[in-house]
Amino acid sequence: MAQQDGVAVSAGAAPGGSRGVLHRLVTLEPGEARAAMTAALFFFFLLSGYFVLRPIREDISAALGPAMLPWLYGGTLTGTLLINPALGALVARLPIRRYLAVVYHSFAASLVVCFVVWRVLGGVDGPQARWLGPAYFVWVSVFNLVITSVFWAFMADTFRVDQGKRLFGFIGAGGTIGAITGASITAVLVKPLGSTGLLLISAALFECAVFCMWRMPGTFRNAVSATGEREDAEAKVGGTALAGVSHILRSPYLLAISAWMFLMTLTNGILYAQQVEIVGAAFTDRAARTVFLARLDFAVQTLTLVLQLLVTGRVIRRVGVGVALAVIPLFTMLGFSALALSPVLTTFVIFHVARRGGLNGLSGPAREVLYTVVSREDKYKSKSVIDTFVYRGGDQVTAWVYAGLRWLGLGLVPIAWLAAPLGVVWLGVAMWLGRRHGVMTTSARATPLPTAVATA
Repeated sequence: MAQQDGVAVSAGAAPGGSRGVLHRLVTLEPGEARAAMTAALFFFFLLSGYFVLRPIREDISAALGPAMLPWLYGGTLTGTLLINPALGALVARLPIRRYLAVVYHSFAASLVVCFVVWRVLGGVDGPQARWLGPAYFVWVSVFNLVITSVFWAFMADTFRVDQGKRLFGFIGAGGTIGAITGASITAVLVKPLGSTGLLLISAALFECAVFCMWRMPGTFRNAVSATGEREDAEAKVGGTALAGVSHILRSPYLLAISAWMFLMTLTNGILYAQQVEIVGAAFTDRAARTVFLARLDFAVQTLTLVLQLLVTGRVIRRVGVGVALAVIPLFTMLGFSALALSPVLTTFVIFHVARRGGLNGLSGPAREVLYTVVSREDKYKSKSVIDTFVYRGGDQVTAWVYAGLRWLGLGLVPIAWLAAPLGVVWLGVAMWLGRRHGVMTTSARATPLPTAVATA
């Protein structure tokens, strides 16, 4: 073996080749390259499949109008509430990879069914649009969260804590490139194929993701159960369908992750509502506004990709999960304060791009690392509840809170001042989670492996 940039690489690897490029982007140890690349490709196909569908969902939302949003959010929240017990029951009874295959095959099949229904009934522009549109919005909003939650649960179950710190940013970059690709596919093909035809393309991309999942190498973890026995990473998780909820309520660590997620969605919602006001006032022409928002999203995706490829793994590994989780809450506090002092478009753009890029590129991978130290049951059940129901619950609460504040006569500036302290609370939660994750990591390393494992 030779050393390159402090990383072991095989003597036959060409430093200028693709392997050399990969090692420059991410710190890899022997045996990790295939797993990291396959996981990134897996995530690429998942998010490209979703982002083919996302513009259709956003168009439906715009056509239905803002008055329908609370109902759409309510329907999505109800959908996440109904699907979690089903997912919990499924993962309790199936080996993990078969569980993932069933989840993704089911969503792909649902898109084929949607394709047939739309062709028969005329699609979202047909006579049945008043219920087809909302149904599509709710379904896509629910399964968007499920597919990413299940993916990251599988990653947390496959990689060790130290690997998650180094590799999750790179794996996330695969998803970011997939998101850009999916949106580009829709932009190019929506006119010749129509929205209905894009459903089949999305379904095919999800099937490609399943293909990658089956080719993921085996787990790197030597998991040990509470009884001291080695856990089979490919075995059924077991337990009950509702264990995810009960485990969250009994665990301060999982409750803190839930609080982190809730505060993220709450501040997201407030900033989104302020985006509507600021951008709406700055652009009276609808086409100009659309172009501006597209450029804004491109800037976010670009920053996200740069962070994931060049910054995230190094930051998490060197300064820890807690700091990576705390950066955006701190910036949120400062950003809302700046917006309150100067509620203009330039302030909003800087705040929005830096915050969303940092959330997706830095805090997102750090949040997924938190799950590398919990039980397998919590990875697949509690995580699903947090990533879906808590997330969408935060959306719903934000809609009610913001509407209430506006009803009380508060404008953009006072609401921004009220939002700034949320960053302080969020910061405290992030730092506590970082410390607790460190303690749990140390405890896991100190747990002796059974003799059969230690001598393997």
